[in-house]
Amino acid sequence: MRPRPFQQIDVFSDRPGDGNPLAVVLDAHGLADADMRRFAAWANLSETTFLLPPTEAGLAGGADYRVRIFTPGGELPFAGHPTLGTCHAWLQSGRLPRVDGTVVQESALGLVRIRLSGERMAFAAPPLRRWAASPALVPLVASALGVRPQQIRAAQMLDNGPVWLALLLDSAETVLGLTPDHARLKDLGQDVGVVHVGPQAADTAQPGVVVRAFAAPMGNPEDPVTGSLNASIAQWLIAEGLAPTSYLVAQGECLGRAGRVHIAQDADGQVWVGGRAVTCIEGTALL
Repeated sequence: MRPRPFQQIDVFSDRPGDGNPLAVVLDAHGLADADMRRFAAWANLSETTFLLPPTEAGLAGGADYRVRIFTPGGELPFAGHPTLGTCHAWLQSGRLPRVDGTVVQESALGLVRIRLSGERMAFAAPPLRRWAASPALVPLVASALGVRPQQIRAAQMLDNGPVWLALLLDSAETVLGLTPDHARLKDLGQDVGVVHVGPQAADTAQPGVVVRAFAAPMGNPEDPVTGSLNASIAQWLIAEGLAPTSYLVAQGECLGRAGRVHIAQDADGQVWVGGRAVTCIEGTALL
């Protein structure tokens, strides 16, 4: 064991306490998988990330660093707020990307591009698999959420690493008023995202979309602000004409947070998921 540089970042916020926290170990050289799992369980945040040099294949593809992402229960191939939070920590530690204005992160899912624009970062949403939700599953989840069938406008299974059942609901009030039975959701074994799309105000600082994420099967009853879910929801809704190609998401209000996620689809059809991040804790961790 030795001291290793460590940061705790709040993601999708520029004010500590408003976003989603992330623990980052900036030098994971020599750590075994068991070491990472143990530290992530101890940190007890939704995710902890560990920075490593790129693999040979990653380096050949332009990667600036490699990241491994752990929840308290195990490893994830990809997650959104850890992608932006790790990039922020990497930059704050004095590193520079190989290509100005773009960081390339290697993860278990592959290479992820992150655009830098002032104090905001945005990752390229990874390829999405989506399919119709099971007609048997949706009523069970709706019951656990406390949603009436007529309040559900659309449902879809979304997979960009994590797999979500996403439900488009009839109003922001419905989304914000949910009081789920998390034990029942855990028994169902399905992570659930809910979203409402309202009119985007001319003032783009005002959110037009509200999202909540329930991940009891992963040990996280409600996630404050969720990059991977917002990425997959955006790809689904924009493709189906259910959301504009650029919008601002509010997430976390029901947990006392004020997360903001910027969504934009470019001319090539690539969806970008962006936000700000702030360093809350910096020092060393013994592991």
